[in-house]
Amino acid sequence: MPFVRGVWMRGVAAGAMALSVAALGACSSGPGPRTFQTQEPGGFNPLHLLGGGGAKASTPGDQPAIGVNGYLWRATLDTLSFMPLSSADPYGGTVITDWYTNPEKPDERFKCTVYILDSRLRADGLKVAVFKQSKDAGGAWADTATAGQTETDIENAILTRARQLRLSNIRG
Repeated sequence: MPFVRGVWMRGVAAGAMALSVAALGACSSGPGPRTFQTQEPGGFNPLHLLGGGGAKASTPGDQPAIGVNGYLWRATLDTLSFMPLSSADPYGGTVITDWYTNPEKPDERFKCTVYILDSRLRADGLKVAVFKQSKDAGGAWADTATAGQTETDIENAILTRARQLRLSNIRG
């Protein structure tokens, strides 16, 4: 009788395996999570291993959306438009400026990094970091501390501009 029991156990194990593959396939029936590197739908879909359940094919008309709040993104670019832009990542929500020197104070320069942390228009969805350098006696740039209110002032200016953009969009 051990041979019959072995056949029965193999059948139960195969059934459990098929059921677990089907359950995993049902979990990934949506577009899947977005990966950090590509920002395209992805994720593990076990049905691909079995030759079925393929992801939706993209059409040429599909436009990828930015990964952060559009009003905060546009307001950040508008507010920091006087500074040269070094890098802007709309999917990660990061804007990095290059060093800016005020013509009235050529011995100081500033650099900003803005992180948009949320897809909603909220005050806590924004983080600004400001870096300041001053020329020392030898003419070399040295890091110095910024005023504590500078980052808050820039955050408030961005939030104010984002609210203006949103209101203008609502009014038409």
